[in-house]
Order: sequence, then C-alpha cells, then structure tokens
Amino acid sequence: MILSKRPDIERYLARPDPQIRAALIYGRDMGVVRDRANQLAARMVDRPDDPFDVAQLTDGDLSEDPARLEDELAAQSLMGGRRLVRLRFGGEKASVDKLAAEAVTRHAAGELNPDAFFLIEAGALGRESALRKAAEKAAGAAVIPCYEDEPGDVARLVRETLSKDNLSLNADALSLFVARMPKERGVARQEIERLALYLGPGSGLTATPADLEAFLGVEPEASLFDAAADAFGGRIAEAQAGIRRARQEGEAGPAAVRAIGQYLGRLRRALTLHKSGAGLQEAAKASGVFWKQEREFLRQARAWSLEELDRIQPEVLAADRACKTTGSPDHLIAERLALTIASRARRLGL
Repeated sequence: MILSKRPDIERYLARPDPQIRAALIYGRDMGVVRDRANQLAARMVDRPDDPFDVAQLTDGDLSEDPARLEDELAAQSLMGGRRLVRLRFGGEKASVDKLAAEAVTRHAAGELNPDAFFLIEAGALGRESALRKAAEKAAGAAVIPCYEDEPGDVARLVRETLSKDNLSLNADALSLFVARMPKERGVARQEIERLALYLGPGSGLTATPADLEAFLGVEPEASLFDAAADAFGGRIAEAQAGIRRARQEGEAGPAAVRAIGQYLGRLRRALTLHKSGAGLQEAAKASGVFWKQEREFLRQARAWSLEELDRIQPEVLAADRACKTTGSPDHLIAERLALTIASRARRLGL
C-alpha cells in the first residue's frame, strides 16, 4: 500500500490499519521522515522508548549480525502486548538493502511475530532499492514517501508547534516567518522552538511582523534583494548602487545574478497564482514576499506579465553562465543584467 497523498498519510498515521505489519517511511528530508515515524511509533506502543517493547536497529547492527533483524521481528514483547522493531536504514550497502527487503516480505506475510510492527526510516531510496520494491509489493506493508515541505506545510507546522506554548502569529507575521524558514523539517522545527522561547512560552501572545524583527534580524543578502527589487522596479541608479554595495559587503556577481533570478521567480509565482484566480496580494504572500516590500512588489506585479518575464529569463541564464565561464568581471555582468531589466521595467511604465 503506497500512501503518497497527504490526506491518506494523515489518516493512516492517526489510525493505522491493524492488517498492516510494516511501514517504510523514506525521503530526502529526514526531518519529515522522523516526524512521521515518531507519530506512527506512538500509535503502535505506549512507550516508544522502552527497550522492553521496542528494538532499535541501524544498518551497522545488520552488517555485524545479519540474523538479528528477523530474530527481533520473531521475538515476543517482554512486557506483553505489541512489540515495535524500528530500523534506521541508510541504504549504502546492497547486502543490507537485500536483507531488509527479505525481512519486510516475510514479516508482512505474517511469517514472524504477527504482534510485532516493523517500522523503517530511510533516506531517498531509488527505484532500484530492493527494500522499496519489496515494501511496495507486500500487501501487509505501507509505504510513505516524504517530500520537501511546501509553504503550507511549514505554516501548519508553525501554527501547531506554537499553539502548544499558547502562542500564535498573525497572518502577516506567519507569511514572513515561513518565507525565512529552512526547507529541512528538523532545522525548521528548531527555529520554531527558538521563536517560542523568544516570544515567551505560555504568554498567549499573537505576534506581528514588528514582534519578529529583532528575532529574524537582517534579511540575508539584503543589498542584493534590494538591488533586484530596484531593477524590476525600473530604478536604474539604485539597482546599480545596490549591487556595488553588496560587492563591498563580500557578495560576488554570481550571488547578484542569483538574487535577480530568485526575484524573477517570485514575480512569476505570484503572477501564475493570480492567473489561476488568487488575489494579487494573496499571491504575493504565498510567493514569500517580505511584508515591508509588499506594496512595491504589488506595484511591479501589476506592470510585469508572464510573457515579459519569459523574455527576461534567457538573459538571466546567460548572465549566470557568463559569470562562471567568460572570465569577465562578474560584478559588471550582474550590473549589466540589472540595468537591462530596469530599462525594460521603465518601458512597462514603472
């Protein structure tokens, strides 16, 4: 049973099917994998950290003792009731991959202890993985692929985590905080917990963007972001000055070109969402626009079109290649790109 849609995954994790004896949870973002594995483990046994109910294994354990995995799956709980066997699988060795695959097949078929549950956490398993193939084929196994969190997933995590400390963010503060979050779930969770300590656990505060300013500090690569915004806003002198200021701060030309490309991506995402029916302000927030730049961003979004952005995109890619290959001063390449975009923005009425 492959569960790839969020509602199906959440339904299973909240109420696991008793006919399922094994679950493989895998993906690049190990924070998401770990969160879901912990949630499922808590449903399987009352004490997920109790060594009498739970066996915790790694690839190294299986390399040292290939028979141990099936021995653990066949063993009875010392305290009575359900037993949990938890394997953290790296997938580097083909022999261990094959060993885990064979154990999944046998256990899912009920050949070992039927009261045991086999829970596997793994990284990004390819289609060639024997373990993944076996789990996907077994009727008594659930397979849950995990992908990087979307902004909506991060926003949900922020709300749920802060609510445990009687804290919340208003809509603008939430958009701001989510836009600055790292993609990896484990690191993001640490940042949320740090924010809770900063705001004051149990205070009942609903934080605003102003409350977050000191916590978030200066926007990373602020000069480059400003330069990109100035370029798309038609402010030629300001865009050039921003790139030069960033250079003095240690940011090279490739970083400037990358910032311009990222800004173009935000405009493209906002216009695409708007074309699909979203309000322009809502689309800007969903695109990760910093609240202080929202008014200017909306002004630009009303002037630019997806077609105009498509005309700019090849020039951004060409500048990126030139920075890496031509030997020309890369800050001059970035300045030329910014001036080209600013000139086009002016022709659009900005």
